Amino acid sequence: MLRWRIILGSLLVALSLTLCWFDAYAQRPGIYLVLPAVVLCLLATQELLGLFHKLGREPIAWTIYLGTLLPLLGACAPMAWKEYPSDCPVGRLGWLACGLAAGLIVAVVGEIWRYHQPGSTILNLALAALSILYIGGLMGFLVQLRLLDIGVGVSRGGLLAMVSTIVVVKAADIGAYASGHLWGKHKMAPVISPGKTWEGVIGGLMLAVVGSLVTLGPLARVLGCESVASWPAWLLGAVIYGLVVSSAGILGDLAESLLKRDAGVKDSSSWLPGFGGVLDLLDSLLVAAPVAYLFWVSGLVG
Repeated sequence: MLRWRIILGSLLVALSLTLCWFDAYAQRPGIYLVLPAVVLCLLATQELLGLFHKLGREPIAWTIYLGTLLPLLGACAPMAWKEYPSDCPVGRLGWLACGLAAGLIVAVVGEIWRYHQPGSTILNLALAALSILYIGGLMGFLVQLRLLDIGVGVSRGGLLAMVSTIVVVKAADIGAYASGHLWGKHKMAPVISPGKTWEGVIGGLMLAVVGSLVTLGPLARVLGCESVASWPAWLLGAVIYGLVVSSAGILGDLAESLLKRDAGVKDSSSWLPGFGGVLDLLDSLLVAAPVAYLFWVSGLVG
């Protein structure tokens, strides 16, 4: 299992770095990341539908696939402009909101179309809304991070915002896994996720802060996005960013564990040996993304 984690983890890191390198020089920032995001969104939706099926629920599959994809595509809409107009009344985040509304409308239309008898429509709509908001909406915030116009602009500044989020969250995952296996004794959430320990949490938070300092320091300088804040203010902001964003990631991990526990499965799928499924790979990022977005748009970092 550990061998597969190392092999697949190395391949995923190499692929991600390659895509980010191409995307940093793209005329439309984010364009190289759209296809991978769509594929991950559809695979994650398939896994969530599988959890619904384990519970004996049968919401309309095509409405959930389409409804979940619409917020993500809405978040990507600003990429259609070579230079997004600063005076656009929709803004950038507004496209994500439109996608969420459209996704929910699709789910409602689907249930209207197939309605025959009472008893399941409200629950099916609730499950559809969960997929639309949880996968489509939260993945849309990762796109919004990539499209932030900060520092030297979207091309490099948005890339820094997105990469820093991913590094902090995944550093926390690695730190928690390693320290939990080495020193873990006190269970964090024994009913929901028996493998998680408080020792693992502490190790994850510590490594997340290291990841934050590296991305907001040396990496930011490489990208030309060095902070203009004083050194103490920068240090405090980077530490808080690492702690809060990684804590949100831990909450995201627990949230997906709760869904799996309720459905009675260990992994969301077997797509990625050593990691589980796509949802297992994305869970911490989904909840961390909007938290990181708030840090960047509020100016607490950057």
